[in-house]
Amino acid sequence: MRNTIPFLDLVTVHRTLKEELTAVFTKAVDTAGFVGGPMVLEFERDFARFCELPYCVGMANGTDALRLALIAAGIGSGDVVVTVPLTFIATAEAISQAGAQPEFVDIDRQTYTMDPEKLRAYLERSCTRDPLTKRALSKRTGRPVTAVVPVHLYGQMADMDPILELADEFDLTVIEDACQAHGAEYFSKREGRWRRAGSMGRAAAFSFYPGKNLGACGEAGAVVTADESVAVRCQMLRDHGQSQKYVHDMEGYNGRLDAIQAGILSVKLCHLGKWNDERRLVARGYHELFADTEAAVVVPHVPFWSRPVYHLYVVQVANRERLQKELAAVGIGSGIHYPVPLHLAKPYESLGFGSGSFPVAEEAAAQVLSLPMFPDLSSEDQYRVVKEIVQSVGTRRSGARA
Repeated sequence: MRNTIPFLDLVTVHRTLKEELTAVFTKAVDTAGFVGGPMVLEFERDFARFCELPYCVGMANGTDALRLALIAAGIGSGDVVVTVPLTFIATAEAISQAGAQPEFVDIDRQTYTMDPEKLRAYLERSCTRDPLTKRALSKRTGRPVTAVVPVHLYGQMADMDPILELADEFDLTVIEDACQAHGAEYFSKREGRWRRAGSMGRAAAFSFYPGKNLGACGEAGAVVTADESVAVRCQMLRDHGQSQKYVHDMEGYNGRLDAIQAGILSVKLCHLGKWNDERRLVARGYHELFADTEAAVVVPHVPFWSRPVYHLYVVQVANRERLQKELAAVGIGSGIHYPVPLHLAKPYESLGFGSGSFPVAEEAAAQVLSLPMFPDLSSEDQYRVVKEIVQSVGTRRSGARA
């Protein structure tokens, strides 16, 4: 039988770095430094620098990072926070667990990220303006719309310039969900320069779940920001509201970053740029292989303003379930990110959105398939993946969307 092609290879990278990673554990054991301390501070310093920001606050996971970033920015009970329905549930969980209510706008058909025109339509048509504060009020709930969470999905940033312009116009706090976009970049026409994921909103959340481009050997996350007050509040919120030991200035949480995970992330951060470049090469290989076919496959779209890092390589096909089964039968792994848009997920049924509310997200959720993507994926394996897909899906009909 032919060799299997995994969806994600986490074994090779850890074998390669085994000595360096083992040294982190040895250092922690020798010093008994397990929570906080120099390894956490070192990673926070280096990851802030990587994101081109002054502050990074390590967190226990990406969900804590997003929830506490929202709380630290002043978002809470009675607020509405706008995000997208095609994302992992943690995006909406963080909003509701901060005390706010999530509402959704549809995604762009090509990038799968927040459509700025849909955001404008929501703010202008689905909201009224408070005569005193001039803030947008949701017509659905009467609550003030105070924040927007664009999701940098699959390793590509959302179109941030128009989102930030709307945030300025409607007095919205922007918190970036950058959990899949470590090192992705966006060309800001407003500033005339490239900006790193996480550096454009008031704060941003990152996840270091093991499968991410920068992954821990367990759970980990971080908030990055240029706002010192947000950073200080995040530091207290993650540590039971403490400003110093046993001095609690607020009610907080236990969301601290484990020191061993911080040390592991510091080791891996040194390699992240190279890994992201290798992912781009893998993505280019897929692009070129699909371009040589007439397969009925929609490949990822990269706008001129984007430098994605391909956390995932996601295609769109009809009969996705059949294709996934056929790939599995010949030993090729794949994934679906995500099969149920959040407005149709059971935890959010009470929000009252029905089928057809966000048609672009619903279409994508029914058709997206994530192909094998990791830095060491060989060109031979990519050729085999594409060959099997072409044999399964056939060629596109005349006039089908490329």
